[in-house]
Parts: sequence; C-alpha cells; structure tokens
Amino acid sequence: MGLLLRLPLIVILGAIGALAMVLPGLYAHALDSHKIGSIFLGTAGLFVILAAILGLATADRPEGLRARGVLLTMLGTMVLLPAMLAVPFALALPDTGFFNAWWEMISCLTTTGASLYSADLLPAPLHLWRAIVGWLGGLFMLVAAIALLAPLRVGGFEIMSSPYGRSERFERLPRSADGPDALAPLTHPAFQTELADPVHRVMRAGRVVLPVYAGLTLSMWMLLLMLGETGLVALTRAMGTLSTSGISPVTGPAGQGSGIAGEVVIFLFLIPALSRRFWPGGGELKASESWVGDPELRMAAGVVLLISAVLFARHFVGAIGVSPTGAKGVLDTLDSAASAAWGGIFNGLSYLTTTGWNSVEWQGARNWSGLSSPGLMLAGLAMMGGGVATTAGGVKLLRVYALARHSERELERIVHPASVGGGGLMARRLRREGAYLAFIFFMLFASSIAVTVMLISLQRIEFDSATILSIAALTNTGQLAGAIPLTPTFQGSAGMAGAPWAGWAGLPGLTKAVLAGAMIVGRVETLAILALVSPEYWRR
Repeated sequence: MGLLLRLPLIVILGAIGALAMVLPGLYAHALDSHKIGSIFLGTAGLFVILAAILGLATADRPEGLRARGVLLTMLGTMVLLPAMLAVPFALALPDTGFFNAWWEMISCLTTTGASLYSADLLPAPLHLWRAIVGWLGGLFMLVAAIALLAPLRVGGFEIMSSPYGRSERFERLPRSADGPDALAPLTHPAFQTELADPVHRVMRAGRVVLPVYAGLTLSMWMLLLMLGETGLVALTRAMGTLSTSGISPVTGPAGQGSGIAGEVVIFLFLIPALSRRFWPGGGELKASESWVGDPELRMAAGVVLLISAVLFARHFVGAIGVSPTGAKGVLDTLDSAASAAWGGIFNGLSYLTTTGWNSVEWQGARNWSGLSSPGLMLAGLAMMGGGVATTAGGVKLLRVYALARHSERELERIVHPASVGGGGLMARRLRREGAYLAFIFFMLFASSIAVTVMLISLQRIEFDSATILSIAALTNTGQLAGAIPLTPTFQGSAGMAGAPWAGWAGLPGLTKAVLAGAMIVGRVETLAILALVSPEYWRR
C-alpha cells in the first residue's frame, strides 16, 4: 500500500481501467465470442504491465508537484485515460477507427452516454464495457468531488465555503496554558502529507464511497432481475442509473422489460443524484440539518412536479379529448391521465439528473398534452442539472437555489426596503456570496454554450441542431439529442455498427472533437478549468 500511495494518481487510474477490461473479456468468452474476449484480456495484460512500468518510474516524484497538479490530473484523466480505454473497443470494431472509439469512451467516462453506434449492431461485451466505463466515471466524480475539488473550493463547494477563510459559527477560546496539546497528532508530518497529497485523499474517499456505490448498484441489479429484466440489461440499467450515464444495450424506454415497476425502481435510485447528503463525505454541502429541508431536494421536487403538472394541465387547455386510446372526455381517460402523469414525473427526474431515460408512458404523456415535441422542457431540466458533487451534470440545483433565493430577497427589498432577510447563517451566505458565485458560473456556462454552438455551426450544421448538441454535451446528457428532432447529417462514419441517424455518428470529425471537448468541460466544470490559468494556482 505504501508503494501505491507514492504513485501518480493517473497511473493508478490507468491500472484500474486496465483491470476493468478483464470483466468484458470473461463475459465475451462466456458468450463464445472468443476473439473479442482475447482482445480485452490481452489488452488488459498489456496495460497492467505498462502501468507497473510507469509506476516504478514515477514512484519517487516530489509530493509538491503531485499536490499542485490536481486539476491537471482530472483534465488528463478525461482526455488521456479514454485513449487507453478505447484500444480494445477499436480492436473489436476494426472498421470504426480509433478516433470514434476514443470519442465513445469520453462520452462514457464523462457519464454523457451519447453513442455513435446502433444498440442492436454492437456486440454485448462492448455494451458491457461501455456501461463499466460509465460506472467508473461516476465513481471517479463522486470521489474526486470530496478528495480533489473540495480542497480547491471548486465544483460547487465554492458556494458553501466561508468567504472569510474562517469558521463563522463560533469564536475560538484561547489555548490553555495547562494540559497536553490535543492537536499535536494533527501536526505530525505524516498527517500533513495525507491532507496535502491528492492520492491519499482519493484513496481515503474511495474507501468510504465505493461500498455504498457498489452496494446500491448491486441492489438495483437484483431488483430489476426480479422484475423480469435480462441479466445484461438489468446490470447496465443499474450502472447507468447510479452513474447517471443512461447507457443501455437496447433502445426504447427504461421500463421496456420490467414495466412501470422497473421504472419505479429506477426512479428511487435516481434520487441520490439530487443531493450529496445521500453519499459519504457530503457534510460540507449540507444546507440543512434534515433531508426534508434540503434545498436541492425541495427544488428538485418542485421542478419535477411543475413540469408534470404543465404537461398534464395542457390537455384541458389546448388538447381536450386527445388521449393515447382515442377516448373522448375526462371520465373516459382516467387511465390515460394517470399514465401521462407518471410519464411526466419519470422523465422530469430522469433529465433533471442528466440520465436521459424515457418512460414507457412518455409517448402517452406527449399525446395527452398535445405537444408534438416537448424536448425544450427536457433541455431546460438538463441544464439545471442534479445535486452538487454528485454524478449529475448541468449547472446544479444548489446554484439555481442560491440564485432563486437572491432574486426572492431582492423582490422583498423592493417592497420593504428596511426589511431583514433572516433565515440563519447558511441562508445569508447562499443569498449573498453563494448567489454571486452561482451567477458567475451560470454566465460561464452560457458562454460555453455560445462558444460550442459557434464552433459546431462552422460545419454547416443547422442552428437548432447545433444548440441541442451543445447543451447535450455540456450537460452530459447524451440522450437529449434523441428527445428533440434534429436535422440529420451524414458526413461522418463510425463503421458498420454506426448509427448516423441518431444525431451523433453522422457528424464530421471536427464537430465530434468539439463536442468531446464540451463533454470534458461540462464534467470538470468551467471554474475548475479556469483555475488552471490562474497565476495564483501555480504559485501555491
């Protein structure tokens, strides 16, 4: 373990990725796909040896260099690690090309879930590999949030941090002149190394997050199996839900095999993507003592219910008599009304957590509301995103909540200029410094969308298609491209298994490179990337 802690973080992550290749290799051999199995097992052995060589060569690097390169490590993980993960994928599909395989792995590792390939043309071991990479990407973000981003006060932690660099809850008493120093162990050089070294922090955070993350995945897998899903579909659904990647080996709605009961299970396991309080290490992001008063959960519930209510109520405003069964009147469509309500609620939570799965009743909800394409609502939910320091993407609910509270307070001051806001320490911080930082991030996010749209539009792609593709990439919601009708492009090719009609594979190579960069920016977040160009960061 001591030698492992001296290795660079990216070498450790590369070794984990190499060992993960064993699983699809064994699965391929079990399916008598011996060629694909040999590719994965052979590539796993090769990269394990390469990681061992790199580990021996870099084990004695200075600690200071490793601590300063935290953000560079995260950025390198999202860019370089997919190149390693793409090798067995490209060898298993020789006609796809390495660039397309690299793009696919970036989409999986960033939990975007966009795919260049048709689900029915891709071999089952490759589907499993995509799901494993997405699952590992979600685990990495959960661990990195508290081990790498929290000490730098980025990734959402900047909203909850004290602007004064000290605790505002109490005043420290002067140190007593008698008795032993209780804090002496904390000043030990070994303890200080663990606090400063990112590898120590990642290992410590991984030990507490991995059991919960893996246990929830296993539990959901078992539940879906009992509800009638096949083994591979149930496993990928479980991995895609906990990581919010939305990766699936089949096309169609989430409850295609298990029905409404399966969607209820998926719905419940999507809730941890709304708040960090459901995961270990979320103490710094708790804006309330109880989960009932959690601002992220309350805002998520309000937004999901509002969207479903709008879809449901529009039937009585502009689409009276429209239902999936063709029945007329309110009394004859109670079943359709309940189905439409569930479709709106499930899709609302699915896209709010940037998972992007559709309900089996989603088409019924669209028919009930009379909206031919309610995809802009889903795009807005994806932009809002899930909880801070979770696997979800987007702007994040806590930032939206801070802006909402600040707006509410400004309206109160217009009516009552001498009023006192109140609400406690946390509420004041969210309304002031939190709202200010949230607004900065929102402007950076909007600027990122504008820049991505401009770069994509250089390739003669329709403006509406460029906008949706940009939002889907920056919010890490790849399924959003299938929820809104896009003008198809057929300039690129991903081989015989490619699906250019799905909105991604037919894009030119330059456009796919821009979207890959947008996925990385959306996953790492703009503030963290901007910190790399800060002179203060390099002087530390």
